[in-house]
Amino acid sequence: MTQKVIEVVGTSKQSFAKAAESAVAEAAKTVRGMKWAHVESLDMQLENGKVALYRATTKIYFDVEK
Repeated sequence: MTQKVIEVVGTSKQSFAKAAESAVAEAAKTVRGMKWAHVESLDMQLENGKVALYRATTKIYFDVEK
């Protein structure tokens, strides 16, 4: 089995989990055979000392079609 890895950034106003789910959902629109996702980093956009946006940089692993 050969896999390829792409990096997708998802965002959410609610949580890191929702941001990661957003990244996977966006990748699923154009990528077939996704097998794994790994959250590489988590970030927060701040406004006036409060969290305004959660961001999850997510690596998506999928099978290479032959």
